[in-house]
Amino acid sequence: MSKFTEWMSGRVFRIVHGNNLVYNTCWEDPRIDKQVLNLTQEDNLLVITSAGCNALSYALTDVNRIYAIDMNPRQNALLDLKISAIRNLDYETFFQMFGNGRLGGVRGIYFSKLRNDLTNWSKRYWDKRIKKFFDSKRKTFYFCGTTGTFARFINFYIDKRKDLRSYVHDILSSSSISEQREIWFGKLRDKLWSKLIKFVINRDTTLSMLGVPLAQRKQIETQYDGGVVKFVQDCLDTVFGELPIQDNYFWRVYATGSYTPSCCPEYLQYENFTKLKNGLVDKIEIHTNTVEGFLRSNPDVKISRFVLLDHMDWLSYHLYDALVKEWEMIISHATKNTRILWRSGGLKTEYIDSVPVEIEGKNIKLGDILTMQTEKSTELHKLDRVHTYGSFYIADLKTN
Repeated sequence: MSKFTEWMSGRVFRIVHGNNLVYNTCWEDPRIDKQVLNLTQEDNLLVITSAGCNALSYALTDVNRIYAIDMNPRQNALLDLKISAIRNLDYETFFQMFGNGRLGGVRGIYFSKLRNDLTNWSKRYWDKRIKKFFDSKRKTFYFCGTTGTFARFINFYIDKRKDLRSYVHDILSSSSISEQREIWFGKLRDKLWSKLIKFVINRDTTLSMLGVPLAQRKQIETQYDGGVVKFVQDCLDTVFGELPIQDNYFWRVYATGSYTPSCCPEYLQYENFTKLKNGLVDKIEIHTNTVEGFLRSNPDVKISRFVLLDHMDWLSYHLYDALVKEWEMIISHATKNTRILWRSGGLKTEYIDSVPVEIEGKNIKLGDILTMQTEKSTELHKLDRVHTYGSFYIADLKTN
């Protein structure tokens, strides 16, 4: 890849992420995270906001406080809107909005019931977009944003290809893994993977829309035989051929544009909505900042659990100094028995071990103070319902 191509790819990624709502739903499985976070009333959790679904899921535990951090204020505006809707809407209206992805008359509901509870930035954002995103006859909210736009394109393609939509319906309605496998490998897979789809998946612009930076593409191409296309093909083979689809709301929402009451994120289930409405949602604080910036500006905050998603892949390639400073801030704000989760587009994050950090005037390598729970993370990664990350990590800090 030429220097110009790298520069252009990075520029496209920054334009996409600097000007758009990228994630309209979280693309990380909180079920496996919660198994190892073991959240209690003693824990403060820092999580990167994304679409806010998982922050709401963590709020349903005994956790004391959740700090939802994101550099993209549009992502925080989405979580802000969800929290306001939980506080001010009844369940049926809430599910229409965030379950079905459509709410007739949403503009009036927004201005009369939701807007007053939002931050000023969120107000400015949703004042212009609430009707476009939630009251469109052409598309649901889950076909908005950059990931949603790509999902809409795939669905348009499926609808135009003979029998593909019926096969998608059949696989989502299947009752067993053997039935899924028969439909996926026998009817759907080869018809879906046309030359056009392979071409589109392999474009930097497409990957940027999906939140995949050049650094992650390089990791996949270097570490995975067959590159990006083969990686995605194998991921889908696992999702539809090896894991139960019945509760896989991640793939359902992008295949249909909506959730169902029995296949949706936890915050959309009636009992959990009620718990959040009755006060659990108040555990969440939203901050538009970097992880390092938030920690630096809040010196008295102590964190025992971190969920860092995959952003370190990008930092390691483009902003290594920022990665170093972030880890120094994490260490300085960590409590005893701190646990940190992250994901990567690659099969391994070799850059983590060599990150140089300064602790109490001593220079050491990050790998020397992290105890990796490799066996557990490997076991859980196999069960991840999303399955689009190359690897999953659980690390305990040894410094305190």
